[in-house]
Amino acid sequence: MNGERGSWGSRLGFILAASGSAIGLGNIVFFSANAYKYGGGAFYVPYLIALFVVGMPIMVLEFGLGRYTRRAFPEAMAQVGGTRAEIAGWFGIFNATIITIYYITILGWVFGCLIGSLGPLWKPAQLEAFNLPAGALSNAMVFFFNMISRIDTVFWVIIVWIFNLIIVLKGTRSIEKAVKLFVPLMWLMMIVLIVRGLTLENGIQGIFLLFTPDFSIMRDAEVWKGAFSQMFFTLSLGFGIMTTYASYLPDDADDINNASTVSFMNCGFEFIAGLAFFSLLFTFSIIPKASTLSMMFFVVPEGIAHFPFGVMIFGCIFFLLLLFAGLTSSVSLVEAIISSLIDKFNWSRFRTTLLVGFLGVWGSIAFALPQVVDPGLDSNGTLGLSLLDLFDHWAFGYGLLIAGLLECIFLGWLFDLDTLRAFINKTSWFKLGRWFNILVRYVIPIIILSILAASVLEEYQLKLYGSTMNNTLCPKLYLIVFLIWLVICILIPITISHCRRPRHRDNQIETSL
Repeated sequence: MNGERGSWGSRLGFILAASGSAIGLGNIVFFSANAYKYGGGAFYVPYLIALFVVGMPIMVLEFGLGRYTRRAFPEAMAQVGGTRAEIAGWFGIFNATIITIYYITILGWVFGCLIGSLGPLWKPAQLEAFNLPAGALSNAMVFFFNMISRIDTVFWVIIVWIFNLIIVLKGTRSIEKAVKLFVPLMWLMMIVLIVRGLTLENGIQGIFLLFTPDFSIMRDAEVWKGAFSQMFFTLSLGFGIMTTYASYLPDDADDINNASTVSFMNCGFEFIAGLAFFSLLFTFSIIPKASTLSMMFFVVPEGIAHFPFGVMIFGCIFFLLLLFAGLTSSVSLVEAIISSLIDKFNWSRFRTTLLVGFLGVWGSIAFALPQVVDPGLDSNGTLGLSLLDLFDHWAFGYGLLIAGLLECIFLGWLFDLDTLRAFINKTSWFKLGRWFNILVRYVIPIIILSILAASVLEEYQLKLYGSTMNNTLCPKLYLIVFLIWLVICILIPITISHCRRPRHRDNQIETSL
């Protein structure tokens, strides 16, 4: 009997942990960039449709699966679908592991910028390792590229890993304490940024732009693809996180109510982020690019640098907001990995945490390698950022969608979905009807396949992603990264799924500490 996995001390703790996982770096800035790109408020229409058609149903599915099996994602899939389903579960976990490793590298850069926002970030400086003339980049861009091209960026990454390992070391107990501090602070700091944005000259005009939708753009299929992709990513679906977190819930938990609460908290946070950044960007006539990294490290800091007063204060608030939001997400990713290994091999939490931390630190350091490979900054500049860009393309751009598709196929077709639906309905006030089966079996897989097909077509038309990188890296690096991703996400899961479980392991796991 393994009682180390624990249970949530309260429903509030679970809701804050799940919503904190969903609210990450992309929610704060990427939604605003997409809304700006796709017709302002018009983007809300396909976004809300995506929420009800894909987001909430899959979250209900993952919550129900976790509570039904009392296992993390791979073992949960194994219980309902056998070895093949377990392989699909491990695919999701190892794909999420890659994302976790480079996500924490990004958080290390956020931490470095937080330190820099105390002064150096806002001051003119020379590019130290790049062949660009003075004044070619904004102060924020100069600071960022100087930071990632120095070895000290590795120390910021290690510090963030230490934060994560401390928070997950005691399981649900330590995670719950952390999210009860971080999540309310995130909302408070976002409100501060909204007030600051609205009190800027012409800031209110940015809000008018947000709520003056251009519905003509909705005829563009790219808008719908962007909305459904954003929804899938923004709710932490396909990572195995929600199944793991739900496995710590009590027997009488209402999965539908919980999924609705988490989804609306996540989307509500994105909407108020839109208020903050539309007012900021409109005031200073800054055109955002739908890229999380550029919005975080270049675009928004450029706007803050134009504030008439309090630049240092609001800069610190912005990067603290990013750090807290990133930590609540990275902690959930690390916990999903640790819990999956504990369930499979019956290891102690301490031993598993040390192993994941040791391997994860070295992986994150690889994405923080400061070697300059593109002195002219035509693409990514450093080896670490180039690797991050390529792995993100495959793991985030394809891996999450594939994991979600496999989940719907195994649970919708190879498992009696009516059994899981009846289990969810037993403790839920709102009852799922036959329409839920139709969504899981037909509608959501068709949507995911359509998005994947469109991505593959675009890949074919524009040549394989990364193949035209203009730097001194080997031209075939993109292919090497693709093969590494395949090995990690397919061959390793197949191997692990065939490992025998310890004989002394009980079939049930305690849900209380």
